[in-house]
Amino acid sequence: MGVFHEVRKPQTRKGKLYLENKEPKVQENAKTAMFVRGSTASEVVLKAMKDCCLLKKPHGIYLNRKNEMRPFEDPLSLEFFSKKNDASLFMFGSHSKKRPHNLIIGRMFDYHVLDMFEFGVESFQPLAEFEGPKIPIGTKPVLLFAGETFETEPDYQRLKNLLLDFFRGQEINCVRLQGLEHVITFIAVENKIYCRNYRILMKKSGSKIPRIELVEMGPYMNLSVRRTKLASENMFKLAKRQSVFKPKKKNVKQTALGSTVGRIHMKKQDFGKLQTRKMKSLRKTKPRQTEKFGRNTKFSTSI
Repeated sequence: MGVFHEVRKPQTRKGKLYLENKEPKVQENAKTAMFVRGSTASEVVLKAMKDCCLLKKPHGIYLNRKNEMRPFEDPLSLEFFSKKNDASLFMFGSHSKKRPHNLIIGRMFDYHVLDMFEFGVESFQPLAEFEGPKIPIGTKPVLLFAGETFETEPDYQRLKNLLLDFFRGQEINCVRLQGLEHVITFIAVENKIYCRNYRILMKKSGSKIPRIELVEMGPYMNLSVRRTKLASENMFKLAKRQSVFKPKKKNVKQTALGSTVGRIHMKKQDFGKLQTRKMKSLRKTKPRQTEKFGRNTKFSTSI
């Protein structure tokens, strides 16, 4: 016999709103990323995760405690943290003699691991070592990908999709020109990924279109691809499926010929005050006046 888990209903309004926010939606919330530290993590990996968490804020959660886990061998602990923090993206950092300065980036579907990529941090320069002002928190970045492997090899195509999912932030309809302040570039060359971050400066050009300059602001990372764990094509298609739900419009229906017919509800009308065409026959008449003494009054006459 299987184990039945009791489904408890929320007892407070706050708990009800919390559970409703975690339910699937037609328009999803911005994806949250959690940054998990392994039992042994080098200073390079910790600084890299902290800088990535700063770029991801306010949709980033940094878990500072040490966690004994190996995502490629047993992802159950990682899935537990994902469900607890309602996070569909993750970055895991560790360090060992076999895999020094190890960084794992992945995502979840229905609180189960969908894709994972393992990288080795070969060189890193933190955000604090770059001079100049930084971008404000919550800035939506411009993502640029360079390299033929991002278009030709299936693993790198999936990696490009994962990086877009990780750093794109909240989905919006339009962006003003002054809102473009941050650029993240990923360059793929010979099994390595070069990640650079730039700040956009808009200067006067004598026309309506400003002159653009890029100033590197960090972090600076060179990554080497080590291992990958990708979902099957059927699972990936299921994860990409979007709802076609359309809200039903009240009092509107389609006829057999394809015409749209609507029903309009109006208040009760007073037809006595209805404005009509001005004609003599439709002119209002005054009410007939009665006699002064009434109709049944009798008069006496004398001869």
